[in-house]
Amino acid sequence: MSKSMGNVIAPQKVSDTLGADILRLWAAATDYSGELSISDEILKRLVDAYRRIRNTLRFLLANTSDFDATNAMLPVDNWLEIDRYALALTRALQDGARADYDRYEFHRVVQALQTFCSEDLGGFYLDILKDRLYTTAPQSLARRSAQSALWHITQAFVRLLAPITSFTAEEVWAVLSGDEDDSVMFQQWHELPEQPGEAELLAKWAIVREVRNDVTKALEARREAGEIGAALQAGVEIRCAGDKFAALSELGDDLKFVFICSATTLIESAEESVTATPLAHAKCERCWHVREDVGADPAHPGLCGRCVSNLHGDGEVRTHA
Repeated sequence: MSKSMGNVIAPQKVSDTLGADILRLWAAATDYSGELSISDEILKRLVDAYRRIRNTLRFLLANTSDFDATNAMLPVDNWLEIDRYALALTRALQDGARADYDRYEFHRVVQALQTFCSEDLGGFYLDILKDRLYTTAPQSLARRSAQSALWHITQAFVRLLAPITSFTAEEVWAVLSGDEDDSVMFQQWHELPEQPGEAELLAKWAIVREVRNDVTKALEARREAGEIGAALQAGVEIRCAGDKFAALSELGDDLKFVFICSATTLIESAEESVTATPLAHAKCERCWHVREDVGADPAHPGLCGRCVSNLHGDGEVRTHA
């Protein structure tokens, strides 16, 4: 980038057209120890990254809008396992980002925040969480566990964003605090609740995510072949052994929620494979899972058993996802 060569972009133009936070994001994402580069293509990538961050924040705020942290917060011991895993991921993000801030390595903070948004949250945790947030009873332990985790994630995430995308962070903080005159800049780093065994939890769910990638590929192959229209129209059979089998077998029936399909079969076998198969059962009008018990209750012919239970009974029991 050289002014004499005319290949510069005026900062004011970037701020006026794309917003001040995009300019700030570019400055933070650039490794100032080397050559500083800026172009329309670089700015386009940053706009996409910012949009992903903003959409993640919208999801977090929307799904904690009815959550009273003072009265509804569950202790971590009562959270579902995947929520405790998300807490462990958030702690790792916060610890790493704080260290990078202290070293003035802002580009590493931006990279970590982007990865957290796109891979850990959007590409995994939040995608799995939607079923629980949207189908379980509003005050159920399963939903309160999810919202407890989301509340802590939001509190930590907005503080980590504040030094970089300060205007966006202030928007979010005004919603969280309920006071437009309050500022996120007056806050300390969020104190995440402690939990034992986070290293083991991270290792276990790394295995689960590895298998989930294979499951996603198998489901996508069925979709591309025109055999299914959505992942929930299929069941999945997983054959594996060792650490993979141990990690997956602990999840029990919750495994289908992790893989976002309607049924899972886990078989211990030295020859590993993942097979997706279209299911012929009816689709529940409420949760969209394809289940054999859809219509089993004459009073609710379009619903599956778990939705009937969530709406009119004691609610389904979940322990992991």
